[in-house]
Amino acid sequence: MLALGAAFAFVIMMFNVPIPGGTTGHAVGAVLVAVLLGPWAACIAVSTALIVQAFLFGDGGITCIGANCLNMAVIMPFVGYAVYRLIAGKSDTVSPRRWIGAALGGYVGLNAAALAAGIEFGIQPMIAHDSAGHALYAPYSLKVAVAAMAVEHLLIFGVVEAVVTGLVVVYIQKTDSSLLYGAIKERKNSSMEEAN
Repeated sequence: MLALGAAFAFVIMMFNVPIPGGTTGHAVGAVLVAVLLGPWAACIAVSTALIVQAFLFGDGGITCIGANCLNMAVIMPFVGYAVYRLIAGKSDTVSPRRWIGAALGGYVGLNAAALAAGIEFGIQPMIAHDSAGHALYAPYSLKVAVAAMAVEHLLIFGVVEAVVTGLVVVYIQKTDSSLLYGAIKERKNSSMEEAN
């Protein structure tokens, strides 16, 4: 399942769309993996996908692996999973609260990761410049970088992430809801409560 999650993240991240501000936008799938396997497993799966993409395809770049892993493999799954748990609560695994929580978690998680990336791009000219003050890597200011990342992710990529995450969770609920992270443990706890 972990390998499947990493493969899913790898494939969905390959659909990069260039956006103003010198970067790209794409769905990640980190929250979906977190909903299925837990946020720590999502951290491993997405990090693996990012490393393979960087070394084999140059996607994201080798020097950016740390920042990409922080944004998409740490911030995104943990923030998104927290939103999912907040909305899903202790609802049944087939409850609509699960797919709604997953969809909103995907949206919020992706936008949190995009905001972090925008901040990282935006501080580059302040910390990495030549003696004349020209930016060495990312030439855009914090205002431009954050706006470029936020607008596209709020309006386009976050919606795509939410739809993909929500639809996959709906499908899993209809076919085998025990695949949702913690579902078996939740069933055991509810069975023990009923027995008492």
